[in-house]
Amino acid sequence: MINKFSVFSDGLKFSILAIGLIACSRDAELQSPNLSPYSIDIPAGFPSPDIPADNAMTQNRVSLGKRLFFEKALSIDSSISCASCHFQIHGFSDPKRFSLGVGDSIGVRNAMALSNVAYQEDFFWDGGVPSLELQVLAPIENPLEMNFSVPQVVERLKKDPSYIYDFKKAYNREPDAYALVRAIAAFERTFISGNSPFDQYTYQGKTSALSASALRGKDIFFGEKAECFHCHTGFNFTDNRFQNNGLYSEYQDIGRARVTIKSSDIGRFKTPSLRNIEVTAPYMHDGSIASLEAVVQHYMSGGKGHPNQSPLIKPFTLTLQEQQDLIAFLKSLTDESFLNRQSLQP
Repeated sequence: MINKFSVFSDGLKFSILAIGLIACSRDAELQSPNLSPYSIDIPAGFPSPDIPADNAMTQNRVSLGKRLFFEKALSIDSSISCASCHFQIHGFSDPKRFSLGVGDSIGVRNAMALSNVAYQEDFFWDGGVPSLELQVLAPIENPLEMNFSVPQVVERLKKDPSYIYDFKKAYNREPDAYALVRAIAAFERTFISGNSPFDQYTYQGKTSALSASALRGKDIFFGEKAECFHCHTGFNFTDNRFQNNGLYSEYQDIGRARVTIKSSDIGRFKTPSLRNIEVTAPYMHDGSIASLEAVVQHYMSGGKGHPNQSPLIKPFTLTLQEQQDLIAFLKSLTDESFLNRQSLQP
């Protein structure tokens, strides 16, 4: 089995030097005595996320992480930032099928939405990265994205006195790999989305929050006819597992198998959360389905019959009205307050 630390979202290897910089600094963090804690607003029905002991949430760290999330200097030609592929109004996903990197290079997978990443244990469609902090390394060093290196990013940031000041306020150290990845991860942990009409109906007692159509769709979603809830379960509407949903009979992108080297994992990709699904098109790991209507049609068809296809993917029939009701329910997972939250904007 390949070590998870050696895999990017597209199967590329991490920089050994970048990981070394983090590992050798792990025990060197100095806590500043005047750090103000940052309190994450946990929605009703949500558990408290696990926060790494070496990256406690503080106001200064979140503030630095926000600055870095929108910082184009993280790319080799200072042309793109994290925000260039993750748009708040689209649930921090990308409306393009494949995001564009430096020099308009084209990625190989659809950018996943970043809402509620504080609750994830592994990242990217194949789960090739096991922490939010390490996730930061991948786009910086991927030649199809930022095409840079963490040591070079650090040297660039050290030339900016304002970054030296912000890093010292946040981690009591000058810019380095250790603080860089932790700051961005701290900001991304504030991407909490849990105030959709569904949440208002379910957890806040607002019985008028869901339309009659959405309520009918809710019964379909959680019923055995469509069986959506088996994979899209829990408060975040994902089982956090890897499933083959029968999108293809043969997969050019082998998915989870890039990490495990197991033929049984070919075509398995992480079950995405359905929160804000209305605004995160196009869908699937390769952005090959453009609309929710087409997504429903795919699952009704029963998939293409790949050998690894989940046994839950099987043909079923919905009337046109039932399809519309199901989509109405999916749209009720849209959290407008999250999509427009000013604290997440530069």
